[in-house]
Order: sequence, then structure tokens, then C-alpha cells
Amino acid sequence: MRRFLLLYATQRGQAKAIAEEISEKAVTYGFSADLHCISESDKYDLKTETAPLVMVVSTTGNGDPPDTARKFVKAIKDKTLPPDFLAHLRLELVVEPWINGLWAALEKHFLSNRGREDTSETLTMASHASRDAVTPELLHVESQVGLLKLDDSGGKAAKVLEQNAVNSNQSSTLIVDFEASLTHSVPPLSQASLNIPSLPPEYLEVHLEEALGQEESHASVSLVDPVFHVPVSKAVQLTTNDAIKTTLLIELDISKTDFSYQPGDAFNVICPNSDSEVQFLLQRLQLADRREHHVAVTIKADTRKKGAALPQHVPERCSLQFLLTWCLEIRAVPKKAFLRALADHTGDSAERRRLQELCSRQGAADYTRFVREAGACLSDLLRAFPSCQPPLGLLLEHLPKLQPRPYSCASSSLFHPGKLHFIFNIVEFLSNTTEVILRRGVCTGWLATLVESILQPYMCANHVDGKKALAPKISISPRTTNSFHLPNDPSVPIIMVGPGAGVAPFIGFLQHREKLQEQYPGGHFGATWLFFGCRHKERDYLFRDELRHFLKCGVLTHLEVSFSRDVAVGEEEGPAKYVQDSLQRHSKQVAGVLLRDSGYVYVCGDAKNMAKDVHDALVEIISRETGVEKLEAMKTLATLKEEKRYLQDIW
Repeated sequence: MRRFLLLYATQRGQAKAIAEEISEKAVTYGFSADLHCISESDKYDLKTETAPLVMVVSTTGNGDPPDTARKFVKAIKDKTLPPDFLAHLRLELVVEPWINGLWAALEKHFLSNRGREDTSETLTMASHASRDAVTPELLHVESQVGLLKLDDSGGKAAKVLEQNAVNSNQSSTLIVDFEASLTHSVPPLSQASLNIPSLPPEYLEVHLEEALGQEESHASVSLVDPVFHVPVSKAVQLTTNDAIKTTLLIELDISKTDFSYQPGDAFNVICPNSDSEVQFLLQRLQLADRREHHVAVTIKADTRKKGAALPQHVPERCSLQFLLTWCLEIRAVPKKAFLRALADHTGDSAERRRLQELCSRQGAADYTRFVREAGACLSDLLRAFPSCQPPLGLLLEHLPKLQPRPYSCASSSLFHPGKLHFIFNIVEFLSNTTEVILRRGVCTGWLATLVESILQPYMCANHVDGKKALAPKISISPRTTNSFHLPNDPSVPIIMVGPGAGVAPFIGFLQHREKLQEQYPGGHFGATWLFFGCRHKERDYLFRDELRHFLKCGVLTHLEVSFSRDVAVGEEEGPAKYVQDSLQRHSKQVAGVLLRDSGYVYVCGDAKNMAKDVHDALVEIISRETGVEKLEAMKTLATLKEEKRYLQDIW
């Protein structure tokens, strides 16, 4: 067996799953993968490694390396390293063709380097956003991750195309042609011979043991240290009841902890899965009567899985209910390996064939459309394929850890001592993979329900004592320090761009600045611009009174607000529709702050649309105001990023 070193760095399990897939397939091609997490530096040595090196690296946050790769990334950025420390190789676009081509590349390596020593190749897979985090010599492969979004094609009913009367026997024949859906395929896929992945070897043995009155062990579900259990001291609805999105502000009392933060920081909220979804799984898996049983997990003695290990996110001696509620990401989009395993536990032949199609090479488009892009989860699959009855061990092998959800701090500890504010939109969406189900975001839905008893309605934020109820508690943990902070020099001007809930960290910025200006009345403070946007002025203009206060007292020097759904009447030039339009209208001032005055620009909010549009607007502004081509303007903006004067907190 020809050995190669296979390293992975992962935040949510995607890169690890890809690395394990490579490791399992390697044997088929006559290779032996030496698989390790990149953080296990005591198990490999790149300085002396002569075998080929394959790296699978995901990103987290704003294109940052995962936590397990931070030490490695810092090491390979060492400017004293020789230029050929990591050799340059070609570029591919998606994961699966890259994996398919990997074996030929390794075969070529061993043939061409037979008898030669001291040879090391580096093949690196990283999602596109990690280009700033990893040196340009590394190979980048984009790995698309499924997002929860509505796909209105998945649940369409069958379409009757033709009805013919057959006169010979006085009967009618109904010819029905179904559109493709999660449960149904159409030619050519429905008639194709399938190339399906090999069955992932099962490796976990799970036993459910009666609790026998023993107290359940609620081990830490986050595996992060420290975790703070803090009460909710206030909850306020920031939007009207007829707003398209409902935005809540929550205040946490951190006075009895040593939790500390500064404006711009983010923190994690440790949240459970929806109780109704957990109950559905218990019923569907025929385990409802054993929900309080303890889960005992061991490695199968006869498993063929190389390097099989117990999942670290499953605590010892926890109940089945606790496991499904706090430990497993039951909303995760199932990977193809999971579909392949589910197929072998599906009794109906038609259902089994469809699951095989969805994980096959020929069914890649259907998988993308009906599983990944539709945000299908395990519950959806179990509804769609009634004869599928997977064992509990399969769920533990394939469902990733339930991740804590990050939120931006929306306050300053100078302004609110002992308190921590954050805001969020209650995420609501329709899942229509097989039947239409209204779902809420895992964390936002839970938080909204948790604070119902103390929630203050819109425009009643000052009536702190309005609702008396027992304060609920939540668990939070700090996140790795980032650079999304105010400049050390308060005289430096700043531009803040934050539509909707993206305004959160900037409220903290402005509260902090107000207190600093009170403490240093003679100090020189730079200009502060805020570009805020929402749909309707009268429905979802978040923090309107607070922003007007900051403007009045001079903490905020320029406030530009855009309303995307309001119609301007009787104005020659109506208000800007989006924040990027507002930026364009103040092109000269924006360019002056960034280029002449060495200012900072901060962008917070939606990554998919807003952040891209703001980026494009900044490129146009720099190009127009400096008279350079757009490519040169892009380089200027890239320089601002490198200097950490163009900062993003986007999701």
C-alpha cells in the first residue's frame, strides 16, 4: 500500500467528512491514507515528510481558518520559510471531480518519483473564502455547503399531461408524467444505471440502558471552556407586529460572571434543537418509550472503518432525549454518504432506488436541487421515505455536532455595566420537501419562545418593570478574538455599514464612543458615518431613537438611512433604496475618509447580497474618485483589508 499523509481542518465537520471519504476510498485504489486532524501536530512532521500530502481545509466566519488550523496557518505564514515549502499545483472547482482525479494524480506521483527520495507534494483543498488565510501557493477547491432556503419546485404536484380515450375497450387511460421531486425522478436518471458510492462502514455500537433512577449526567454540550450560565434580564421587540421580519433585543445579566467583551466582539449561544422535531424523531425511530434511557456508545469490534473513534460531542451516560436535543445537529443537510447508508435501511425498493439515485454520480443535480439547496434534513427524509428505518448508531455516525450560534454584541460595557445586549431576526421559513412545514431557526426560534413571558412589545423598551416573570437562563461562551473593533486612535474617522440587524455592533461602537467623549471632553474624535437600511421607516427602523440621540450629541456625525420598500412622494430624488446607493451618493466623502484620512470601513450583515453589493460600490467609488481602472481600485480595497481598515462581520 502506497502511503500518503491526509490532514484535515474543520469547524463544523464538512472537511472532516470529505477527508474520511478520501481515506475510505484510498484502499480501493491501492493507497493508504495516514489521516489526522491538522491540530495533531505530534502525529506528523511536514519538515521530514516525503510522502504526498493532501489537505482538506474548510473556513469559518469571514473566510477565517477553522480553530483547529489557526496554529498551522500561522506557521505557514512564516516569512522565513523557503518559497517551495508548499509546492504549487493546479486548480479545480468542486470537490467530487477533484477527489476522482486525486487517485490518478497520486498514481502519477509514485510512478514518476519511484526511486527518488526527498519529494513532497502538497495538494490542498480549501473553500474559496480562505484565500486570505492560506498562502497563495496552496490549491483552493470550492466546497459548497448547503444552506437552508426555500426551493419552490421540490413539492410540486404531479402534472397530468395527456388523457386518451381508448375506444376499443371503452376505457380511458391516464398518462401521468411526474416532475422530479425529492421522492421521484424522471428520465434519464430514473432509467440510468447508477454509480453509487461504497457503503460507509458502520462503526458505532449503541445500547440504550434504563436509567434506574440514576441522576442523568448533563455533561457540557459545547466542549468549550468557559461556559457561562446567565439570566435574561430584558427582552424587547424592536419591530412592529406587521413588519416582514420580527427583530428582538435580549439583555443578559453578566454581572455575577467574569465574562468580558468589547464592542465588535461576538459570542456563542448554546441552543437546543426544537422539542417538536426531537419528539418526531423519537416517534419515527420507534424510540419514544425509551427517551429517558441512557445512551452507551462503543466502537464495533469488527468495524472496517480505519481509525474509528467515538464522537467527542456525545457525552457519556446522557439520555436519548438529551442526546437528540443538545448534541446532534438534526437540521444538518445529509451528505451523500448518509443517504447511501440510509438506502440500506429502506425496505421499499422504489424508495431505496430514489435514495441511491440521490447519492449517485448520475443524480448529482437532483441531490443539489432537492437536498442541498432545499435544505432537507433527516426529518424530511424520514417523512419522504416511510420505509426507511435507520438504527440510532447510524445517526450518531453521520449527524454532526449541534453547533452553538454566534451573535454580535450590541452594547458597550462602559454604557451598560454588567449587561450584554444582542439582537436577532426570528428566522422563519417554509420547508416543502414533501409537505409544507413552517420552521423557525434553531436558535432564534428557541430564544423567541424562551423570552415570551418577559417580552416587552414594540415602543415599550423603557418600561423595564412592565412584565414580571422568572428570568430564563441561557448558556453563552466567548468567541475567538477578532479584529472587528474600533481603531485604537479615536481621532481616526470610521464608516459603518449595517442594514437591518447588521447595525448591532455599531450600537456598541457608538455607546462606547459616547462614554469615551464624556471621559475625555477635550479629546479629538474622528468623524463617524453610519449607513443604515431597512424595509419600512415605520415598521423596522431599529434603534431610531438611540441613533437620533447619538446624532444630536455629536457621537454620530453622519447618519444616512435607506428604506427599500417605502415609496418616495413629491421628491426630486427620493431617499436611497439600499445602503450601497447611499454610499454612492456620498462618493467623495467616502473616498476621502478611506484614502485621504486613513479611515476605517466596517460592514456587518448579510454576506450573500448586501456585503457583495457594498464591496462593488466601494470599488466603483475608489475607481471614480481616484480616476483609476476598476482592477486597480480592487487592489486598493484589498490593501485596506490587509491593513485591517476594511473589516467585515458578515453571515
